[in-house]
Amino acid sequence: MRAVVQNAYGGPEILAVAEVPEPAPPGKGEVAIAVGAAGVHAGDVWIMRGEPLVIRAAFGRKRPRRPIVGRDIVGTVTAVGEGVTTLALGDRVFAESNQGGFAETALMDAAYVRRAPENLDDVHAAVIPVSGTTALQGLRLAGVGSGDRVLVIGASGGVGTYAVQLAAALGAEVTGVASAAKADHVRAAGATCVIDYRTEDVTAGDAVYDVVFDLVADHSIGALCRILAPRGTLVLSSGTGSRLLGPIPRLAAAAIRSPFTRQRLKPLAARRNGDDLDELRAHAEAGRLRPVVDEVFPLDRAPEAFARLASGTVRGKVAIRVRGGDEATDAAARAAVDRAAAEPAADRGRAEPAGARPAGAQPSSTAP
Repeated sequence: MRAVVQNAYGGPEILAVAEVPEPAPPGKGEVAIAVGAAGVHAGDVWIMRGEPLVIRAAFGRKRPRRPIVGRDIVGTVTAVGEGVTTLALGDRVFAESNQGGFAETALMDAAYVRRAPENLDDVHAAVIPVSGTTALQGLRLAGVGSGDRVLVIGASGGVGTYAVQLAAALGAEVTGVASAAKADHVRAAGATCVIDYRTEDVTAGDAVYDVVFDLVADHSIGALCRILAPRGTLVLSSGTGSRLLGPIPRLAAAAIRSPFTRQRLKPLAARRNGDDLDELRAHAEAGRLRPVVDEVFPLDRAPEAFARLASGTVRGKVAIRVRGGDEATDAAARAAVDRAAAEPAADRGRAEPAGARPAGAQPSSTAP
């Protein structure tokens, strides 16, 4: 089978599409998936570069231990291992893999595989899992609800777009920080106000927010706390930092500072969660979550997809088509979803308050 492989750390040039052996038959609790499309996210770029260097302790010191890259996938179940009762042959699913996703066939832990949204094609369903889960868990951590004033810094990226959409669906008043060139994209996602970070420092204004969801890390924690309500919540997810440790010191500083202030400072460590995929599916099918795919690349051009995402010019997400489809089909599908994304937020359904779903519970309408 063909797969995107990485045998060193570096830029997109170290990635290659190669013939590799098919994975072994599914073991206990596993399924095999014929991958139709895959989504590229920021974490894939960090793993490609091997930076911050601390991540190499988990992925491999000189090269990735698992050479096939990729996490976000959608496809069809082709084999089911012992003990799997929630999935069957032929099911169309989306999933977050633990690497190994950018291949014609992926072997997955069934706990992180769920039925794909019925209203989305493969390309748009594939870009949901990692970024969608991160946005959902961040808003849940903050307890976002109707009427909350929410600031999303980095609102035009993959996680940021979903965070704006979901917060707006919860009834929050959302302000997004992005470049002026991407302001229309952020407004279409549901933001009532967009601040151009190139001309305005959001931390220097008079506005105060109940929740600040920071996806960029270009402001100090102190500066962000100045625009946070006295009992507001600051959610910190990833961002920049040193080449060795990346954002870890900043996240640790927030955790240490939090007990000594009335404000809640919450580092976000998003985790794979099958139940969250169910919730995201429900949001997508209700029109509250609308993936925006900026560009689709065929598998043979996967390195270009990484380069495009790393360029910082992407609105929403970048996808890789692994099987089937063509450029005309992809363009038509993107146009249809983008039209839906441009509808006024007031015309879309409202969601339950973040965190309202009990831990481990699955929305009954989306149970696999």
